[in-house]
Amino acid sequence: MSDSKPVFDPMPNLSSLANPAPMAERPGPDQVPVDSRHARQIARRQLMAEAVMAEGTMRIEDLTERFGISLMTAHRDLDELVGRGLLRKTRGIVSAAPTSLIESSDVYRASRQSAEKRAIAAAAVALIEPGQAVFFDDSTTVLQMVPHLAARVPLTAITNSLTLMNALKGMRDITLLGLGGQFHNWCNAFMGPVTTAEIRRLRADLVFLSMAAITDDMVFHQSPEMAETKRAMFDSAARRVLLADHTKFDRRALHAMCGLDEFDVVIVDAATPPRLLDRMRSRGIRVQIAPPLPEAGEP
Repeated sequence: MSDSKPVFDPMPNLSSLANPAPMAERPGPDQVPVDSRHARQIARRQLMAEAVMAEGTMRIEDLTERFGISLMTAHRDLDELVGRGLLRKTRGIVSAAPTSLIESSDVYRASRQSAEKRAIAAAAVALIEPGQAVFFDDSTTVLQMVPHLAARVPLTAITNSLTLMNALKGMRDITLLGLGGQFHNWCNAFMGPVTTAEIRRLRADLVFLSMAAITDDMVFHQSPEMAETKRAMFDSAARRVLLADHTKFDRRALHAMCGLDEFDVVIVDAATPPRLLDRMRSRGIRVQIAPPLPEAGEP
């Protein structure tokens, strides 16, 4: 791909949710990239999702004016976002879905703690030896390992993540095993009995996982299907590695998967509080701290 063309991430950045811009500064149609029809559609839907989540509730007519699109196009875009569990639509009004659903989606997760995720992913890649077979889950932290994998080939990559499959399919010397099953829009991944049955027929050298929350030295996820899929990967790998930025220790989720002490390595970022590091180490949990990566433009 030429460097002159913008690259469109299928998991858009929702970092503006934390500090929504004033109305006059919020994105309009002139800020939607114009590379291709599909790329414009992806970018527009990202901006629409950000706008609705920032406002909480919006009139669909207002979205047509803001983005310079027809009512039919607005409904088509919103229907896709509704299908992914991000928004709700009723009688000319669109609103943000419950927080738990939004935070589960790959669209939302991709924008959270991105610097920490990149640092953790860079540290994790060092554990891979060329020639190994590796499970990669659907997490956005694991996805950040992709730019580093070319240095670890040849490699067999096994994943249920459609996003990761698309990222790896063109890489040389990587044998890609895509796990099928029931596709879930909200996470852009395959899960369910078919997926776990496929996983259990395989044996890998390593698995890299990330979970939604860490409570009482246990890892949790909001989705029981997701927890089961990750557990199947965990059980089918010789070595298990958890990637966890410091915010995971402040969150709660419903479904437990396993204890931290069952992982061979837990890789955290440098912002993880020392009291948590001391507690984990006192309980025999092997913790590795990923050093921060330089910001873009820094030497």
